[in-house]
Amino acid sequence: MQLNLKNSIAFFDLEATGTNVSTDRIVEISIVKLNPDGGQQIYTRRVNPGVPIPLEASLIYGLYDKDLKNEPYFKDLAQEIFQFLGMSDLAGFNVLKYDIPLLVEEFLRAEVDFDMKNRKLVDAQRIFHMMEPRNLTAAYRFYCDKELVGAHGAEADVLATLEVLNAQVKRYANTTLKDTEGKEYFPIQNDINKLHELTASNSIDFANRMVYNKDKVAVFNFGKHIGRPILEVLKSDQ
Repeated sequence: MQLNLKNSIAFFDLEATGTNVSTDRIVEISIVKLNPDGGQQIYTRRVNPGVPIPLEASLIYGLYDKDLKNEPYFKDLAQEIFQFLGMSDLAGFNVLKYDIPLLVEEFLRAEVDFDMKNRKLVDAQRIFHMMEPRNLTAAYRFYCDKELVGAHGAEADVLATLEVLNAQVKRYANTTLKDTEGKEYFPIQNDINKLHELTASNSIDFANRMVYNKDKVAVFNFGKHIGRPILEVLKSDQ
């Protein structure tokens, strides 16, 4: 099924130095522009942000200061990007909270009048969260086949969580997965020690961005370097 378009629509994604749309800078932009006649154009450019990239950001998308030092600044690309977008509608994943405000800020700094008034905006993340919620109410409906009455009340939530965990243990008791070596194992067992090992024992930080692998080596659990030893990555980036 193809999108029914009356106007061109530009799907885009930005990588940046951080998540503060008023102070952070774009390091990469990619746009896929769809036209009503079915035509498609792609524009992708790396951008010199003009400021140091935090290591945490570089570890996510794999771009470091040295990779971008010879790339153009956004102000040098602003007119080119503006012309490519034209008066297209805009779409993406989480674009309303992040990508669109950041892009507008960059255009403002480059003194380009990027008119948003007549553009339609579509955020696929909002549709995803609306249709496939990942919260306790949804888990209670899925695992227990019940509606959670009194959601966000502490007692109702904690009792529902107890029911959900019991239902998960029952549902997956005979379900196997394969480990990195292709061996089958039972991840969900009716044993708190096993459930702890599964959900928390290898975490180094509570955000679960760093974990211990099966060899008890501290590795990254996010971004381009996921699975790589932390010390190895830090040494290679010095």
